[in-house]
Amino acid sequence: MSKHKIVGKPIPRYDARAKVTGSLKYADDFTLPGMLYGKVLRSIYPAAKILSIDTTEAKKLKGVKAVLTAKDVPNNETVTRFGQSTEVGKGFEGLYRVLADKKVRFMGEAVALVAAETEEIAEQALDLIKVDYEPLPGVFDPEEAMKPGAYLVGESDTNIIGEFGCSQGDVEKGFAESDIIIEDTYRVTFQDHAFMEPESGISWIDDYGVLNIRVSSQVIEHFRDVADVLGIPHNKVRYIGTIIGGGFGGKEDITVESYIALLTWYTKKPVRLVYNRDETFMCHSKRHPFVMKYKVGAKKDGKLFALEAELIGDSGGYPYLSAWVTLYATVNAAGPYVIPNVRVKADVVLTNNTFTSANRGFGAPQPNVAYESIMDELSRKLNIDPVEMRRINCITTGGALSTTGQVFNTYVAFPEAAEKAWEALGEPTESKDDNIKIGRGLAVGLMSYGRMTFLHDTSRCYVKLESDGSVLIRSGIPDLGAGQISLLCQIVAEELGVPMSKIRIYHSDTALTPLAGTTTATRQCYMSGNATLKAAREVRGRILKKAAEILNVNEGNLDIVDENVVVTYDPSQYVSLNKVVKACDSAGIELFCEAQFNAPFTPVPDLSNIRGTTHPDFTFGAQSAEVAVDIETGQVKVKKIVTCYDVGKAINKAAVEGQMEGGSIYGMGYALYEDYQLEKGVPKTVSFAEYRIPSSLDVPEVETILIESGGGLGPYGAKGIGEPACSIIAPALINAVYDAVGVRIKSLPITPDKILKALKEK
Repeated sequence: MSKHKIVGKPIPRYDARAKVTGSLKYADDFTLPGMLYGKVLRSIYPAAKILSIDTTEAKKLKGVKAVLTAKDVPNNETVTRFGQSTEVGKGFEGLYRVLADKKVRFMGEAVALVAAETEEIAEQALDLIKVDYEPLPGVFDPEEAMKPGAYLVGESDTNIIGEFGCSQGDVEKGFAESDIIIEDTYRVTFQDHAFMEPESGISWIDDYGVLNIRVSSQVIEHFRDVADVLGIPHNKVRYIGTIIGGGFGGKEDITVESYIALLTWYTKKPVRLVYNRDETFMCHSKRHPFVMKYKVGAKKDGKLFALEAELIGDSGGYPYLSAWVTLYATVNAAGPYVIPNVRVKADVVLTNNTFTSANRGFGAPQPNVAYESIMDELSRKLNIDPVEMRRINCITTGGALSTTGQVFNTYVAFPEAAEKAWEALGEPTESKDDNIKIGRGLAVGLMSYGRMTFLHDTSRCYVKLESDGSVLIRSGIPDLGAGQISLLCQIVAEELGVPMSKIRIYHSDTALTPLAGTTTATRQCYMSGNATLKAAREVRGRILKKAAEILNVNEGNLDIVDENVVVTYDPSQYVSLNKVVKACDSAGIELFCEAQFNAPFTPVPDLSNIRGTTHPDFTFGAQSAEVAVDIETGQVKVKKIVTCYDVGKAINKAAVEGQMEGGSIYGMGYALYEDYQLEKGVPKTVSFAEYRIPSSLDVPEVETILIESGGGLGPYGAKGIGEPACSIIAPALINAVYDAVGVRIKSLPITPDKILKALKEK
């Protein structure tokens, strides 16, 4: 093919006009005639026995059509598999209960469901349900939950639901031979996803008896889980996904779907359920808090020689994806550094806190805080420039990950990314106020894209060139707002030489679109992008073969440009695409293809000592920041962020830059502002009045630097960027604050109070 014509260009997204004009419909925009309103009664305790539930008065209320409790759920205790293997052991099943039965595990756990003719009646019915609780002591600290005799959150004899490890070399000998050792404990807190669109959906039974669910979800494959809850065949449930108003992992688990499905199944009426913001804060998953105990040894020349890390993650009341997140954290625990002696142990533990699950970065941001803080400490104690410290220790092409030994045979963008990110900060800003101290920080990291390689990951896509030259795409891909559907359109436009305006995509419908897998794990560009490319190239090949006959040239000398098939060495020779399509129709040549892309597969590793390949590939990058710290108030103002990643190939440059900018601010919120607070399991931040996220006034200048090595496994050599973009800015800001005022904050968020306290103790 010739140079890319559409791929790599910052063209408007497929759905951009509909979004900015407000014509695009999200899940909570849909209504149906005669629909009922669903509501959820939630536990008022984080840990308690349910002695009885009396729904008598609620059922008597005029306008109430259903009141359901755990006894009404055919399969109340279920698992969410996300298409993943369940052979990998304890904790990976994603166990949860649709409605609490006998005891509750976190405050806000669903206890009963109501469907009524109006939202007001449904809320009145909730007040009429009488639940007799016996409060239990609970356990709210993961370290305490691990101790013998601790309160048991679930029904098992332990609160530990996942144990992982990695090791290589001789750690004791490594520390004995180190010239400098740094040992410290780092803590990161809960983070809410804080998406604009609350969890929402509507369900109905169609003329064929199929339960339809129109929902905002990152995983339309959950139709199987809902069918299992109801005890009906999978083909009796249909998911219709909508464009999603933000997810960040918070819509990866089932949210409203089981509730509306149950209420519709019992009433035979359409049911709509939209969470209010209090419910969203109280009852959906959070990013995992971690306690991370690190010990790192190095030589005088700066070379790392030994690392020992103990990670403890808080799962909250149910496992959900906690084991997976902790497994990712284990793999990421040593960062992108060459360390000959490593030992990592990671546990994830049930508590009676709000449950935790997927959040953007999926186990990478937490250990990044610890190891990059230590790298900065080593740099200072050894008087080595922070960029040089990374240059000395970073993995390079052909090197291996120090935790698992996975070898990187494609381009590794270190130390290039670190050098570019640091240099782009420019000359330091000078403070004109004695109370304002300026500082700079750097962090590097790696983050996988694509699911772990022992999960048999697949994605499919259907591409059809219509007889008038327009194109139809069908894909089960959920669009999170990052431009996933636009990505597929751009690939097809590139391959078939048609404008974006002539492409129509149908997506996220389990009855009509080939399943593309979850929009999680930064996998869609890699997986669905490759499936789409495979299908489009099959159709392209048939077009070129027929055009070669018409033009009497070798098909290898043809390209499709602006709806014409042209001879590459003589563009004056061409035939219109429309004419070739008609010739194919006359010859009975099918111009459609449904293709499947399969990710590479490796056997399930020994999870106590994970070795070898665990992910298809990683994205490498660096972020730097300049901050201004007010030593009187402790306030931190971020002046500039530079974010530099090897994206392989930017399919849409504007979209990639948007992900890198947005990821930087998402991570900045994690570092400086966001703190979902619980007091003995009781949420204290249940609205945006208490839970602060960065506003437009907080956003600094963000400079994006794209490295395009072409070494990715995605289409045209692309790598994933969605999650990597947010995973290392937090430690860069920690290091910048230290550079400014000489105190190191070892727990997130970096609040003014923590800075002032540290300055007083300095």
